[in-house]
Amino acid sequence: MVFGTRPEAIKMSPLILECQKRPDTIAPIVCSTGQHREMLAQVLGYFGIKPDIDLGLMKPGQTLTGLTSACLLAVDEVIQQQKPDCVVVQGDTTTVMASAMAAFYHHIPVVHVEAGLRTGDLMAPWPEEFNRRVAGIVTQLHCAPTKRSADALLAESVPAENVRVTGNTVIDALLHTVEKQRSETESLAQKYPAAMADSVVLITGHRRENFGGGLADTCDAIAELARNHPETQFIYPVHLNPNVQGPVHDRLGGLDNIHLVPPADYPEFVWLMDRADVVLTDSGGVQEEAPSLDCAVLVTREKTERPEAVDAGLAELVGTDRQRIVDRVTDALASRSEKAKASATDTIINNPYGDGKASQRIADWMLERFAS
Repeated sequence: MVFGTRPEAIKMSPLILECQKRPDTIAPIVCSTGQHREMLAQVLGYFGIKPDIDLGLMKPGQTLTGLTSACLLAVDEVIQQQKPDCVVVQGDTTTVMASAMAAFYHHIPVVHVEAGLRTGDLMAPWPEEFNRRVAGIVTQLHCAPTKRSADALLAESVPAENVRVTGNTVIDALLHTVEKQRSETESLAQKYPAAMADSVVLITGHRRENFGGGLADTCDAIAELARNHPETQFIYPVHLNPNVQGPVHDRLGGLDNIHLVPPADYPEFVWLMDRADVVLTDSGGVQEEAPSLDCAVLVTREKTERPEAVDAGLAELVGTDRQRIVDRVTDALASRSEKAKASATDTIINNPYGDGKASQRIADWMLERFAS
């Protein structure tokens, strides 16, 4: 079970824990490539997971080519040593693509968690659309989060017996976390006092295709919104990538109601989403999680491989155009002021991405296909 980034760890952790509950039939070997070393450690610590193998591949200033080649060689060696029955990957990172390729070269079946997401544009998101398509070519078990994802795979001539709608493991993780975090409000309010305001916007941004002009325009929009809505608190856990840190701090530092904070631990971030009225994000995982928590979700991308929430009216694509972001966040804040956000004691709303049982379904299918 291979992962390298924080989002992968969040979505793989419920499946790892499910496999660990079945020691008589499954012996999970947990391998971290270390794409997001610091943020990865936070998630794994929360879920109580310690990798059996830590490759530690990330280096300062590393290119995608360098990371891909290092990952391919390192995972190849692990496969030779461990001789697994299958290799499980999640999502669309460089780790996913390289691990799937290494498994294919050894004739080892690939299990792709969150399979079938497509925009149809190799440059959006870049390089994730390419990564997941490459992984999909060599996958034996396509664990599709939604029917739309399954249909996309079937349209690519993937055999129907190799595709199942399992739901998304991110909802398994969310349901595991949100109830616990709602009981931690008093302590978390001390760390994030701005989140206790009556009006809160939570922001994330890290996509490569938005580096440069897209991120700069988004930051300028946030600055304008902060000036126009002094009563609203804007909380931005800033990704550690220097391509994000620089422009965000240059454009948003010094405004009283904008709070640039370090990346939040996963459970803390869930709590922040639960407190927010509006979430402005380019994150795939957040697009899936936030609709469960009664937030207005505005996505700073022109295309998304997760259209289910958009179709259900639970999220909206706003791109990175400055004026469009300003207008849509302004409208969302006005709408939220008219309809109070559900209280913290309310149940999770229906989510098109899953019911919290995806990990069980995936583990069952792995046993069905690979247990001898």
